[in-house]
Amino acid sequence: MGKKRKHTETLVSAEEKSKKNDIAPERPERTLFGWKNKPQNEENEREKVGNGDVFRNKEKVLITCSRRINFRYRHLMLNVASLLPHSKRDNKVESKESKGATLNELVELKSCSSCLFFECRKHKDLYLWMAKCPNGPSVKFLVNAVHTMEELKLTGNHLKGSRPLLTFSANFDEEPHWKLLKELILQIFQTPKDHRKVKPFYDHVFAFSILDNHIWFRNYQITVPHNESTKMDRGGLDKMTLTEVGPRFCLNPIKIFGGSFGGPTLYENPFYISPNQIRSLQKKKKAGRYAKKVKAKTRRKMHELANPMERDELADMWKE
Repeated sequence: MGKKRKHTETLVSAEEKSKKNDIAPERPERTLFGWKNKPQNEENEREKVGNGDVFRNKEKVLITCSRRINFRYRHLMLNVASLLPHSKRDNKVESKESKGATLNELVELKSCSSCLFFECRKHKDLYLWMAKCPNGPSVKFLVNAVHTMEELKLTGNHLKGSRPLLTFSANFDEEPHWKLLKELILQIFQTPKDHRKVKPFYDHVFAFSILDNHIWFRNYQITVPHNESTKMDRGGLDKMTLTEVGPRFCLNPIKIFGGSFGGPTLYENPFYISPNQIRSLQKKKKAGRYAKKVKAKTRRKMHELANPMERDELADMWKE
């Protein structure tokens, strides 16, 4: 038979159990990508939808381009894809009238909710489609003033995969079509918080500003002085500086459609002039110069015929 436990040992074990019950539960460990052991009360951390489900941003963007795209515009597409870690890429799509159905099918196969389609025409003109699939809306832009990261060689350098801060100029809230474009840009360019490829901090800024009815895009790195700690006081925020990273481009809105890559026209830019019209006007100017020269020659001939010179008496003196 085993030995009986002493009465003092039983008292000590009861006291230890009571002390363990009084101690608060340990805080779960946290890593760069979130909680290692997620806390039970996540209601305070995330918003709730009306039916009680926890809201989570599952936005994914499909980035693709048309065939026969220029190398410069292809580099711009790759720069944009590197800035959006929640994006997916696919093969080139033929830019025909039926491209909308093809792109909607690709977006569904890739389990995305938005699409950026770079369409190149005549190896010169670049059009950008921003669309929410499959129900819309969608916007068609003409892209001007394209400068890629490779050609700019700017000094800024932010970490790949970090979350950007999106800033908009005040005139985005003046007219309804600018408000719609602002919401569309927010949903496409804002990276989700809990995405597996996203770093959980901010170190660069996407700046969208309106000037001359065009949207100008800039990307800046947030630089902090090295002599200060990472957790800066409120007084140290003015010491932060912005260093441009690139790329640069300008978006000229053409039309806003109610559906995805088509549908009813919600807005049409009255100031838009297509690149084909601009090139035809330039050719007409050059053709006008030639026409002026031809008219000048005919006028000279008519003037010479109307005003003939008198015959010189001494013109045939040396022929004898």
